[in-house]
Amino acid sequence: MDETVRVRLLADRDWDAVVALERDAYSGLGLSEDRAALQSRAAASPDTCFVVDVGPRTAGYALALPYPPHRYPDLARTEDAEPPARPSGPSSGSGGWGNLHLHDIVVAPGLRRRGLARHLLHHLTGTARARGDERISLVAVGGTEGFWTARGFVAQPGVVPAGAYGGGAVYMSKPVPARPSPSPPATTLREVS
Repeated sequence: MDETVRVRLLADRDWDAVVALERDAYSGLGLSEDRAALQSRAAASPDTCFVVDVGPRTAGYALALPYPPHRYPDLARTEDAEPPARPSGPSSGSGGWGNLHLHDIVVAPGLRRRGLARHLLHHLTGTARARGDERISLVAVGGTEGFWTARGFVAQPGVVPAGAYGGGAVYMSKPVPARPSPSPPATTLREVS
């Protein structure tokens, strides 16, 4: 059976699936966050947090929020515990910094290497462009620096202190392109269960 792929805003009904996906992806790295921390990141910017569905199944998610360049969420705190100070005066992006930080992007293990992360990243890039953000940043963990480099992100060594996001974590960013790149092709996947 073929299943249509759809990216949409994260909704309250998605949290059980998001928490399970996050736990599976990050607990082995010692980086898993609790539900309250994840929800606080989404609450900080609900219009920049998405899920990807394959048919009726939540197959992955992305949590992104405005953050100052060269800064990133503290895994030990919720966003409302100590939000970063916003700059005063005019600036790009609705967060005031012109930087949208991709905190998490996760695809279910059985559905990886099928372009679902590409769909999420394409959607997030379009959202960043529409918001007026100039850059997208992230912290590459668990040996994923090469994956992100292939998608145009550039490492900025020394931003993440040793151990803050596990061994070998690297802060990376890329400019938001002024014009949209071609959309990923409409995708259908054979259901994997």
